[in-house]
Amino acid sequence: MVKNIVILSGNSHPTLVDRICNILGVPPCDRILSKFSVGESRCEIKDSVRGKDVYIVQSGGGSVNDHFVELCIMISACKTGSAKRVTAVLPIFPYSRQPDLPYNKVGAPLSKPAVEVPKEYTFESVPPTPGPGVPKTSAFANGIDITRMLSRTALTNGRASPIPNDLGSSASGTAGLNAANGRPGPQHQSQISTFEAKRGYKKWIAQAGTLVANLITCAGADHVVTLELHDPQYQGFFDIPVDNLYARPLLKGYIQQRIPNYKEAVIVSPDAGGTKRATSIADNLGMDFALIHKVRSQVLKRKHGYLLEMQERRPTKITERQNATMMLVGDVRDRVCILIDDLVDTANTITRAAKLLHREGATAVYALITHGIMSGDAIARINASALDKVIVTNSVPQDEHRALCPKLEVLDVAPIFAEAIRRVHHGESLSVLFQHD
Repeated sequence: MVKNIVILSGNSHPTLVDRICNILGVPPCDRILSKFSVGESRCEIKDSVRGKDVYIVQSGGGSVNDHFVELCIMISACKTGSAKRVTAVLPIFPYSRQPDLPYNKVGAPLSKPAVEVPKEYTFESVPPTPGPGVPKTSAFANGIDITRMLSRTALTNGRASPIPNDLGSSASGTAGLNAANGRPGPQHQSQISTFEAKRGYKKWIAQAGTLVANLITCAGADHVVTLELHDPQYQGFFDIPVDNLYARPLLKGYIQQRIPNYKEAVIVSPDAGGTKRATSIADNLGMDFALIHKVRSQVLKRKHGYLLEMQERRPTKITERQNATMMLVGDVRDRVCILIDDLVDTANTITRAAKLLHREGATAVYALITHGIMSGDAIARINASALDKVIVTNSVPQDEHRALCPKLEVLDVAPIFAEAIRRVHHGESLSVLFQHD
């Protein structure tokens, strides 16, 4: 039994908290966590947390926004109650999947294609930067008068071209430079405004992951413990310690104990991003490895004089080595395939990968997933897929998913978090939990 410790449960996954408390031999903290009729969260901690080590367990699945607000309120309540240390235990970290740019894939919202400005465009010279000792004049540094130049040139698709002579001097005052205020006329304003940033320049898109990290820190958390971050570099967003635990020992144990002749099976990564995760398990178990590569191409189209860069599916003939935009690298014929991934949300990737593997002659396809979010029609997609079994952890509640999906099996991560909490509380090293290789 661990003493002087408080385990506080959020509303996201109370079953997991009960299992952690049973392993540690401590009762869960008595608290009131509800909502007002308007929808605002209300938290009242009924047990004393003064001078104690508090661990708040809140998963990021389900109603993720409500659960995150509850987490911040509980952290703040514990700090107000003079807790010695507050650790946020997040089996799945919220908002850790969003990149700095939108996903560029079928079915996801895409940003509008950027217009590529031809590189040939340039002014004859560059006006001097205003500063001390620099004359403030409308002329260029090489003596060319900007009024005269703009009256003689017009911008067409980013290129300088002469204005027809029949416009006369009256056109130079309106289409060129307004002599009264020294600004470009209406025609030049509309043409200059068509210029956009060169491709590669990032648009202003909210980075929700950084914001969430700052909110947890500002709420008063002293430590964060999570499981299988989608991007391990996310730990660098924090100014407080972050321990990223691994579920790979659980996955390896399932392979060794539940898959017959697992040495003859093949570990498969459903995309290039999970290659390192899958190869570490394959190398440790002495198994073969295969990779599914998503094939995409960039197609340039001309529209209104501009080159538009579009992301489209490559028009490809489906051969025995390729299924739509997915290509298999490796041999899986007459062998059991084990797909390894960290997260399944819509289940689009793993179901398409299973279809390709069966097409290539695989006898059975297992999917071992750390976080089984299963949103939308993911369960129906898995039931209708070529997957034989899907193994996930209970980092998010799986009771409803199991009732709907007979292919689903659940691994318990409560012992991992209980051991991590015990070691953090006693000041012991967590390295033994990271030795998954």
